[in-house]
Amino acid sequence: MLNPADETFRARLAEVLPPAAFRALSAGYLEEPRGRWRGAAGLVVAPATVEEVALTVRACAAARVGIVPYGGGTGLVGGQILPEGPTPVILSLERMARIRAVHAEEGVLIAEAGAILADVQAAARAAGRLFPLSLASEGSARIGGLLATNAGGTGVLRYGNARDLCLGLEAVLPDGSIWHGLKRLRKDNTGYDLRNLLVGAEGTLGIITAAVLRLHPFPAEVGAAVLAVPDPAAALALLALAQDRTGGGVSAFELMHRTGFDFLSETMPEIRQPFAAPPEWTVLIEVGLPPGLPADGALEGLFEDAAGAGLASDGVIARSEAQRAAFWQVREAIPAANRRIGAVSSHDISVPLGAIAEFIARAPADVARIGTFRINCFGHVGDGNLHWNVFPAPGRSRADHDADRDAIKRAVHDLVDSLGGSVSAEHGIGRLKVDDLERYGDPAKLAAMRAIKDALDPQGIMNPGAVLRPAG
Repeated sequence: MLNPADETFRARLAEVLPPAAFRALSAGYLEEPRGRWRGAAGLVVAPATVEEVALTVRACAAARVGIVPYGGGTGLVGGQILPEGPTPVILSLERMARIRAVHAEEGVLIAEAGAILADVQAAARAAGRLFPLSLASEGSARIGGLLATNAGGTGVLRYGNARDLCLGLEAVLPDGSIWHGLKRLRKDNTGYDLRNLLVGAEGTLGIITAAVLRLHPFPAEVGAAVLAVPDPAAALALLALAQDRTGGGVSAFELMHRTGFDFLSETMPEIRQPFAAPPEWTVLIEVGLPPGLPADGALEGLFEDAAGAGLASDGVIARSEAQRAAFWQVREAIPAANRRIGAVSSHDISVPLGAIAEFIARAPADVARIGTFRINCFGHVGDGNLHWNVFPAPGRSRADHDADRDAIKRAVHDLVDSLGGSVSAEHGIGRLKVDDLERYGDPAKLAAMRAIKDALDPQGIMNPGAVLRPAG
């Protein structure tokens, strides 16, 4: 049983940490973006060094006080807040935000966990390199949280998830020991891979304090186009055609349904859309090519071949960097428009590429048995990740369907599971999907996860209730 982070514990912690490490308990630390839960905490600590993180964890371990690691607060599954139970310590990494080193010739950057993603991207750019992790919250999301959730984003198709962009870690384990794993190595076969154990663990096995990040060269030629496609099956055929024509040079491939454009018109009319009348289905494709292969020409040739094969009926190719940015502004504004409409149930799912069209065709009928809804389907179809979100019919609000939320989620996730997919593609499990993990997770995997958790964190102080239900 855990104990609360009360005034007695605060006084004990104040004996080992400087005054600057303590933060006011403001509302920002207790909220999550979708407004579904509100957290609780006894105090907020923001260490400035890995040694201060270790001192905090040791004190919590000795007193059996829970710890909730906090990055940028952008997580969408409740992993950064604790809504019930003994009040924990919120351990914020906001003061550990330095870029410790850049080794451009090695394609390596070392950043502390509190570094904001946009700042890491800028540091890499200043060194002539690309850090390709990119997502809508990059102006506030922090590296530690992105690694802890194995974040995805728009570049996974070419560059992989956050896990694939990490070479080494520095972390504090649940007993307060420091793992000094900041090695700049591509190959290191020295036993169990603690890096990949902590990446994606959502702070339940330790606290990431710094990371060695993998950088890439900038593509010499970059281009983007928005193409109208007849259906999701055609979009997947178009992706295969694009990969063949560019030699694997497709950096991003985003599928968008007309509903997303309708929501933008309704809630954000100032955003200029690429088509006067939105098609039923649209893809945003970005390519990055080597010198001597103009991106515009490649995209023009792709459209001609796609139109001839019946895979595309219309398209707009970006003729400037400003136009390419405008295409991405449309794509990245869709989640904001969704929030203004108010989703009844949001789903971050993945299925095998060959099952995407089947899922999109079958899911609306499964949900229609529960009620009348609007569906906005969009996402990183190049890597199988869809955001399939359910909204109230016009004239109704999401509050009208509170009683339907669980049934909708169950219908969607049952279909995903039957197709060999995952109910969490890139957002993690957090506290929102603990039940789903228990329902759809492989029993052997779940048993191994529990054994790892019990071995490394026998007191259950690390982000209690996230990913795995507390033991007992």
